[in-house]
Amino acid sequence: MPVKIRIPTALQKLTQNEGEVEVQGGDVNEIIDGMDQRFPGFKERMYDDSGEIRRFINIYVNDEDIRFLDGSKTALKDGDEVSIIPAIAGGHGVE
Repeated sequence: MPVKIRIPTALQKLTQNEGEVEVQGGDVNEIIDGMDQRFPGFKERMYDDSGEIRRFINIYVNDEDIRFLDGSKTALKDGDEVSIIPAIAGGHGVE
């Protein structure tokens, strides 16, 4: 089942500058594995040393944050859209 993954600009160097990629997978873990097979090094950017999705990486399935679903085990179906959004830190308070 192909799933469309939206790749943020910061990670597009890993996907040969592709902003959208289709991969097969039944859950979020499987599509990350599929991305890593296609683009080696992708998975290590997504997961920390304990095998969990890095806390500064936000993943949405059809606009729903997987943290409020089943995390990396969130099931996917044909036609789902997955967005990977790295958290943005920093900035300056308004005075």
